[in-house]
Formats: sequence, structure tokens, C-alpha cells
Amino acid sequence: MSRPRTEAEYLARFPAAPVSGFSRRTLLGGALALGAMGLSACSSGGTASPGAAASGEITFGNKQADPVPKAAIEAVAKAFQDANAGLTVKMNTVAHTTFQENINNYLQGSPDDAFGWFAGYRARFFASKNLVGDLSDVYQATPGIPEGLKKACSTEDGKQIIMPATYYPWVVLYRKSMWEKNGYEVPKTLDEFKALGDKMKGKGVTPLAFADKDGWEAMGTFDILNLRVNGYDYHISLMSGQEDWTSPKVANVFDIWKGLLPYHQPDALGRSWQEAAQALQKGDAAMYYLGTFAAQQFAKGAEQDDLDFFVFPEIDSAIGTGAIEAPTDGYMMSKRPKNEAGAKKWLGFLGAAEAQDILVQADPSVIATSQEADVEKYTGLQKKMLAVLKDATDVALFLDRDSRPDFASTVMGPAIQSFIKNPDDAASILKNVEAQKKSIFAS
Repeated sequence: MSRPRTEAEYLARFPAAPVSGFSRRTLLGGALALGAMGLSACSSGGTASPGAAASGEITFGNKQADPVPKAAIEAVAKAFQDANAGLTVKMNTVAHTTFQENINNYLQGSPDDAFGWFAGYRARFFASKNLVGDLSDVYQATPGIPEGLKKACSTEDGKQIIMPATYYPWVVLYRKSMWEKNGYEVPKTLDEFKALGDKMKGKGVTPLAFADKDGWEAMGTFDILNLRVNGYDYHISLMSGQEDWTSPKVANVFDIWKGLLPYHQPDALGRSWQEAAQALQKGDAAMYYLGTFAAQQFAKGAEQDDLDFFVFPEIDSAIGTGAIEAPTDGYMMSKRPKNEAGAKKWLGFLGAAEAQDILVQADPSVIATSQEADVEKYTGLQKKMLAVLKDATDVALFLDRDSRPDFASTVMGPAIQSFIKNPDDAASILKNVEAQKKSIFAS
């Protein structure tokens, strides 16, 4: 049998059960309490304990190729090596999207000892296929991980498979100086949002930076509109294949989105998120709905201090604005690491406050999951991120983390790009989505 070349091929051959969404979240002492989503069972990657003697080289698959997060993880690796004589971390850095698209071949081939990945369905899927190692002993020996994160990092039979590190909200970002100069005020409702957009267009400014070159960026826009229009429970039910994509509820989401597209940067399919963030940074666009990692395109100091945000406005007063997206990133161990003792030592370091303090100070676009992280050193932006997440009533991860990856990547990514290209074709696009959904979730 030939090796599957893509995630879609792999999932078609080895289907996983659909996943339900995360339940209501709250913030526990500075770290997000991710809700109870069980993860499928996986076998242990070995027997080395976190206290076992460790030496030699640890290979690490790093999906953070952009300058700011890459420098942040390199600073953590240096601190780890300084504190652990005889251990070195060898970085294998690959562009984020490339790493994600090739993860199946990577894990089935000769993966690094440890690698960066995501909490949520994708951790669960690779665990269910016995492609990652058991980190239970490391997890339990690492202080500061909030109890609310445990189920999101565990298999259904209670084994931990991912060390959480950082998370961030998706919000509407803007530059304070630009808004003060023009007298813009934060909109509370969709009508106010559109009126503000008209005012910006009247000044020759694009209201919303927008990008979807890699096929995932605009998923966040769909997510937040669905959360605002239909609520968190429906959104999660839709992501898990339990709702009809041709229903009036989903059609309404796309109709509202169609009405917002004139406020977005045109030609989004040829633009990366970095380029869209630079439009905000340069003042060519006045707002940008994205994760706060967009701040990586702003210089630390005055530029980042000028960055502010608000949660996406209300669309339905009965639903409000309590729901938010906040993806969580972390680190996993391959099934058979060459240096298991070293990998566990490294992963334990990544899960603790010392490493996370370095990460979030080097990259102020994210915040630490550890309850022992030094929040006093947070920037104003990070403190606001913490406050917004604390006030959230429900937290979704992201479309490609709350749903099956074969559905998110191979169906929804192209469908949303087709909609952006031809918004009048929404009905036929959704009919096609529903047909593919039935086939995928029936497997």
C-alpha cells in the first residue's frame, strides 16, 4: 500500500470519529480553562521519565518560521541548554503552513523527537492513530498547568499527549493613534460597524485588512460570524457535522458576510496574513480581524503599544458578544523519539513558567498558559488579552481545530475561497459543502 501524500488522503484511509466542540470556558488564574473534549487513546511513546538522566541532541520540529516567534523559541532553547549541560536542541524550522500540510508524512517517516502542534482535534487525531508519544509523566511533573486544560491535552483514557504553552484571542485589531486622529469609536453592533466602515471608506481608507492566501485565515471570519449569528452551541454542532450547511441559519451567516465584503481589502486570495497585517501597520487599513499574533508585524515598543483591539460586535442581541476564538498552541513528542529522555526534559521545560515567560516576552502577541507565568511583565496588549479571555462566556478554538481536519482543510478552506471570489454563488457552494460533509462524517 502506498503512503498517503496529503492529510486528506491519510484521513480518507484512516478516518477518525467526528469531534464535538469544547464546552464553556473560564480563565483560571491567568490561563484559559479549555473545556472537556476527550481525546482518543494512544499508546506510550516509551518508558523514560522526566527525571531520567538526559544528554545529547534533541531534534525539534519547529513550525514557527516567522522572525518573531522563531526568535522566541530559539531564546527558550538557549535558556534550556544553559540550564541543562550536555543537552542541545537542534531546530528543524519549517514554514507554518508547510509543516501543517505535511504533518502526516512527517509523523509516519522519521519525525523529530519533539515538535510544535495544536491543542484540540488535531492532537486527538494523531494520538488516535498512535503516531505520538505519551507525556503523562512529564505533564504531571510540570507545575502551573491549569486543571481546565487537562482534558484538552489528554486521551479518553487519561493520558496526556501535548504540553500547552501559549494562546491568543481572535479580535478586531486597530491602531489607537489612527483612531484618535480620526475620531473613530469602537462599534458595539453590526450596524455601527458598517457605519464606521462607511466613514473610513469616505476618507479613502480600507476599513478591514483581509487575507486568505493559505486558505485558513478567513475561516476565522466565518467562525465569528456564525458565533454571533447562531451562538456557540450551534457553531460547535455545525463543526462536528451535526447540522445542515444548506440550512437558513448557515445561509444567513454567508448573507451577512456578503454584506461585509465591500469593507474588506480586495484580492484577499493573493495576500498573506502578514501582508494584511502590514496594511494595518502602515495605516492603509483601519482594522483587521485576526488572532493577536498579527502584532508580530509591528515593532516591539511604540508600534505595539499603539495596537489595540475589541471583540467582534454584536449581531443578535439575544446572543451577544460573549463567545470568542482562542486557539492554544503546544508541543508533542513523536512516537519513538531517538532521545526520549532529552525530549521529555525539553517538553517539561516548555510547559513551565520559565520558558513561557521567555516566549511571551519575546513575542508579546501571545500569552502564557502556565498559572505561574509572570503576568506583571505583560505588555498592555497582553493584559487586555488576558482580561478579554477572562470575560468570555464561551471559547472556540478555530474551524480547523474544532472540526475534522479532512473537512476543514479539504472542504471548508476551498469553499470559503470560492465564496470570497463569487459571493453570489453561496447557495451552490453550501450545497456542495453539505454533500461532502455527509460523505466525510459518515466514514
